[in-house]
Amino acid sequence: MRLPVRRETPMSAQAMIALGFFLIILTISLLLMLPVSSAGGQFTDPLTALFTATSAVCVTGLVVVDTATYWTTFGHAVILTGIQIGGMGVMTILGIISMLMGRRIGLRQRTLLQESVASLHIGGIVRLVRRAMFGTLVIEGTGALLLSFRFVPMLGLAQGVWYGVFHAVSAFCNAGFDLMGSVTGPYTSLESFVADPLINVVVMALITLGGMGFFLWDDLLQTHFHWRKLQLHSRVVLVLIVVLLFVPAALFFIFEANASMQGMPVSTRIWASLFSSVTPRTAGFDTVPTASLSEAGSLLTVLLMLTGGNPGSTAGGAKTTTMLLVLYMAVSILRREDDVHIFGRRIENDVLRRACSIVVVYVVMGIASTLAICGMQTALPLRDVLLEVFSAMDTVGMSTGITRELTNLSRVIIVLLMYAGRLGSLTFAILLTNRGSRANVQYPAEKLIVG
Repeated sequence: MRLPVRRETPMSAQAMIALGFFLIILTISLLLMLPVSSAGGQFTDPLTALFTATSAVCVTGLVVVDTATYWTTFGHAVILTGIQIGGMGVMTILGIISMLMGRRIGLRQRTLLQESVASLHIGGIVRLVRRAMFGTLVIEGTGALLLSFRFVPMLGLAQGVWYGVFHAVSAFCNAGFDLMGSVTGPYTSLESFVADPLINVVVMALITLGGMGFFLWDDLLQTHFHWRKLQLHSRVVLVLIVVLLFVPAALFFIFEANASMQGMPVSTRIWASLFSSVTPRTAGFDTVPTASLSEAGSLLTVLLMLTGGNPGSTAGGAKTTTMLLVLYMAVSILRREDDVHIFGRRIENDVLRRACSIVVVYVVMGIASTLAICGMQTALPLRDVLLEVFSAMDTVGMSTGITRELTNLSRVIIVLLMYAGRLGSLTFAILLTNRGSRANVQYPAEKLIVG
């Protein structure tokens, strides 16, 4: 009698991506624990190394030790490698390596690449990855060159070029790591450059380009920047980029006039407002201390953190299109419309359901984590904890300074939030709650009063 052969279920694309990020984080953590990575030449404790590695690979920017003064050049290089891999995506990096080695990209690998860059179609995915690699090198290289014009006169040729490269990669990947601690003081980010047009323009441009999404790059190139030929996703994203730059900037200009930007000349306030509008959507740098923001400015920052960047980009957060669809769906219900329409196109119900699920999971995770940390550390102000939690979950990296005050258990919560945020909250929740196949059963319908 032949026994039935049990076939192993292949690992899902989401699970493989999650495993890839976990292995990279583990590798970076082990390297950072080595004495050669720390300026003091001692072994770094595992939790500090894990926190820093997770923050780098998940392109967040939260730190428990000052990046510039605690780590050596070797440690900085390890962190930068983690940022680059995390920003591009583990599967994207593996795909690029396979192409450079001349290996054929099979259907399974193409599916993983599609999931990694959030492309709508599997066709042309290899071309998209090539363009993403080439575009990344060109943009980061240009950014590094421009930033070097500011850093070389300050620090000398070798160190100035290295600072240009490090901050260009960190900005493009929306990581928020900086090396200014040894120049302007620990944990100061780019605050000394608040009125510097070169630093502001280059860093904001790198953040925006990195947060656009590789799919948008490809669509713009294929259509030669012709508006009517662009796909719906690209047109929506371009509009949102403009709206989310200038509207929050105007609000910051008003809210922070008597708070974090008090006493600044108007021109400096404009630069600070624009930068404050760009960086909360997962970049992590700041030119105005986050702790000095007004209550209104802090709330606006949290909302921008939740919004995040665009799908398939180096940015995190719930994503701009997700938030837009939830708002549009609410408006359509209020107008008693059956469907949601954008630019004369109907949005499918499955997409709307997914958007609502993503927002709900983000909000629940954020509130639950805030409650947990506030419950364990009662001395921490609610506003600071809320900013810290959403900064971690949306892979932003902005902080009021409480990261170093967190207990080990609170740091573990932040690490899990950064990991979940890089994978995507819904993907993370599905991986945790996946129970395999379910019976195709439809239960009887009954009404439930809402509202």
